[in-house]
Amino acid sequence: MADLSDHGPKPYTVNIEEATLANENFRATLWTGEFLQMTVMTIPPGGEVGLEMHDDHDQFIRVEQGQARAQMGPAKDDLSFDETIGDDWVAIVPAGQWHNFTNTGDEPLKLYSLYGPPDHVKGTLHPTKDDADDDPNEQH
Repeated sequence: MADLSDHGPKPYTVNIEEATLANENFRATLWTGEFLQMTVMTIPPGGEVGLEMHDDHDQFIRVEQGQARAQMGPAKDDLSFDETIGDDWVAIVPAGQWHNFTNTGDEPLKLYSLYGPPDHVKGTLHPTKDDADDDPNEQH
C-alpha cells in the first residue's frame, strides 16, 4: 500500500495512480511545498467534494476511478460549466471559480489534485467529509 503521509517539501516520487487508488480517506495530502500541494481524495457514491472557491490559486484534478459531475462558474448560484467526467479525465479549475465535483457513479470516485499555492495545512488527513467540514483550518 502507498504511504499516504505528507512528504513535502523534500524531493518526492510516487506512482500516483497506485497512491490514488489505495487511498480510502476523503482527503490526504501527499506533498506540500511552498508553491504547490498534491492531495488524493476518495468520494463515495452520491458524495461530493463540496462547493468551494479559491481566490488565489488554480487547481488541477485528475480522475483515476469513477464518474463525476464537474460544475464550475463565477458564483455559487451560477455553475454554468457542467460536464460529466470519468477515468483518466482532467478538470482545470481557474482561481476565482466556484466549483464542486459530485460522484455520480456506483463506485468510489478516486482523484488527485494539485494546488498552486497549497490550499490545506501540511499533513492534512480527513478520513471523511465530515472531518473536513469540522476542520477549523478549512475554509467553508
